[in-house]
Amino acid sequence: MKRLLLATTIAAVTALTTVACAGTAEQTATFSTSTEAATGDAGTDTPGPTGIPDGMGSGASDGVFPRTVGHFGGSTDIPAEPKKVVVIATGQLDAALTLGVVPTGAAYGDGADLVPDYISFSFPQYTDQLTQVVDVGNRQSVDIEAIAATEPDLILANKTGSEDIYPTLSTIAPTVLTEGTGVNWKQDFLLLADALGRTEQAQSFIDTFVSDAAALGNSVSGNGAPTVSFVRFTADRARVFGVPSFAGYIAWDAGLARPESQQFDKTSQDFSEEEIQLANADWVFVSSQDADADSSYTTNPLWTGMSAATENHIVRVDDDPWYLNAGPTAATIVLDGLKSALQS
Repeated sequence: MKRLLLATTIAAVTALTTVACAGTAEQTATFSTSTEAATGDAGTDTPGPTGIPDGMGSGASDGVFPRTVGHFGGSTDIPAEPKKVVVIATGQLDAALTLGVVPTGAAYGDGADLVPDYISFSFPQYTDQLTQVVDVGNRQSVDIEAIAATEPDLILANKTGSEDIYPTLSTIAPTVLTEGTGVNWKQDFLLLADALGRTEQAQSFIDTFVSDAAALGNSVSGNGAPTVSFVRFTADRARVFGVPSFAGYIAWDAGLARPESQQFDKTSQDFSEEEIQLANADWVFVSSQDADADSSYTTNPLWTGMSAATENHIVRVDDDPWYLNAGPTAATIVLDGLKSALQS
């Protein structure tokens, strides 16, 4: 019977396996920003959600199963504590490991490793187990047969990339959809944790993170408080990231001011070589997809003449945690990077 179900599932999904990229911090989100909100002043609305949306989650205590979890794909019954989990976004791999759960299977992003270096470095205690994680394909085109072959008891995916195949995934195992996009990282972490029965652990992590971010902001506050800029280069694009982005939300938590050019209502905005000044701030945190992606920009006199460049305040950062993967450990890496630069 199980083999018949598997065969039927694979046949049904043939036309659906090409899906949009999920779980990246660069996906588009909108946020109505004022100057106060964009600079992270206290008392304003946050750029992204801080908890599980009303009507979602299970309401069950940690470790209690069965539980019924409301999520961005509907409602899912999880009969027992999951032991074999498949994740279809790197941010979810990050989140599961942060909670002490090593997934059985995982998908990867374009040009990325199944287990990015930042995850390997952050979780050395799971080195051997991570080598056993099953590759279930590119998250733009997951391998349904590979997922089913792992016989998971929970599948975690993002609505932004996996909504179309959610019905198929649900025939394999209980499936929970988080929202996706970097600015939703706290909400998605808590919802994922609910499915695993570890919400209190996730909430404790977030509480500590917010406290640490506030401490950073307090340490550099005052008339000389620095502005920060977030820049990413790929082969065909140069972008600055706004407040409603992964790094932008982390800066907001720290109360760090943003330059006027980055106070817009979407995740990121492209800029040309003639518009390089839009990237400038007291400190610029920049990543490149590859070694040659930024050469025409960073050798441009407009770039080398920016105040951040002349003051040696341009910081090269790891592309994966800063701009691609919106997980809790990635958030810690971003915050630590801000601390290292601003408190030096």
